[in-house]
Amino acid sequence: MASFNNFVLLILLTIALILVPEAAQGRRRRVIPSGEQKKELERQLKAINEPAIKSFKTQQGDILDCIDIHKQLAFDHHLLKNQSVQLKPTSVPEWITSNKISRKVDPLQLLQEGINCPEGTVIVKRTTMQDLMHAKRLKSMGFDGPRHFITDRNNNDSTGQFYVATVNYGPSSFSGVKGHLNLWDPQVSQDQISLAFMAVAGGPKEQFASIFVGWMVNPSLYQLSEDHVRLYTYWSVSFELPIEGSMSGCYDITCPGFVQVSKTIPLGALLQPISVYNGTQYDISLSLYQDRVKGDWWFSYHEENVGYWPASLFMARGFANRANYASWGGQVYSPVTEKTPVMGSGNWPSEGLSKVAYVNSIKIIDHLGNVLDPEIDSLKARETSSKCYKAMYIHEEDKDIWRRALYYGGPAGCIGE
Repeated sequence: MASFNNFVLLILLTIALILVPEAAQGRRRRVIPSGEQKKELERQLKAINEPAIKSFKTQQGDILDCIDIHKQLAFDHHLLKNQSVQLKPTSVPEWITSNKISRKVDPLQLLQEGINCPEGTVIVKRTTMQDLMHAKRLKSMGFDGPRHFITDRNNNDSTGQFYVATVNYGPSSFSGVKGHLNLWDPQVSQDQISLAFMAVAGGPKEQFASIFVGWMVNPSLYQLSEDHVRLYTYWSVSFELPIEGSMSGCYDITCPGFVQVSKTIPLGALLQPISVYNGTQYDISLSLYQDRVKGDWWFSYHEENVGYWPASLFMARGFANRANYASWGGQVYSPVTEKTPVMGSGNWPSEGLSKVAYVNSIKIIDHLGNVLDPEIDSLKARETSSKCYKAMYIHEEDKDIWRRALYYGGPAGCIGE
């Protein structure tokens, strides 16, 4: 009997040794380009990754480059060719306490000890060939960035499943937004995405320009960290007809457009620590606001200016003058061949604080730079499928930080409506 038991154990171990590498390969699918593809990708990488003055490798395997602040990729955009770096905005909302290029970010420190860029440089995450290959693959599957939030239709189609659970503001006219995004680490497959965002948009409803900021779990975009949470930005400009030489938007700094000014906060950085179910909660304070003189759109993380999108990128859509819509919440994407992933903490909003993802301290900035609580009726909760994910807007007037807030999310495995 002992011999038979040992035989069975040997078979089970053999099966496990076979299955584990296959599962790992599924999670860390590595794309091998052809000769022609490799040449084209190398050309793109040379254009994206500017020469580094100093470089660092993180514990997660990312390479962070310190590049000359005046020689960054942003200025390869045809609309920015003759522009110089604006080291700080000419006008700021009342909560921005520092316009310095560099200062310590608290409570979440993005850079591990020993990473320090010299004066006159900015810190950027280096793009790799695998990053480009997986982004291209994901795009071919139907995901080309967060879906626009100003729509009443369900965002599912033949290319993939898109779900949002948000609170929206507008149409109105304002010059910025603020919010605290609760950090969670939703588990997703290689081709799925789960993100939390704060966004502004302007221009005609069907052809508007938009800016998203927040955290994202996207194994295809951030290959080395698999399901870890990353700081991200995304901007887009819709064109009725393609304009030769124009960039219509992208993540982080993978195309010309966003001008980095911080040497301590790289886009694509790992965010930690993460919230614990029924335990300690962590969030990040993000702001998107417009320079009321120049029209540039600035992004700040915990009150430090990370960088900006120049007004000239959005001039054709009127977004250089104002924003008309804003949104806070969560979004997921999954191929049609897979069930949906976790959004937020994976729990329903009704479970409440410390168990479900939230966005609190939701604020609007008017055209004079005043920071305001939106009128209660001006924020509307929205779900593309209440069967899969829910959004619950709360407004407790006796607690300042919760005056305007959103609970959102839901578990994995939903089959949409």
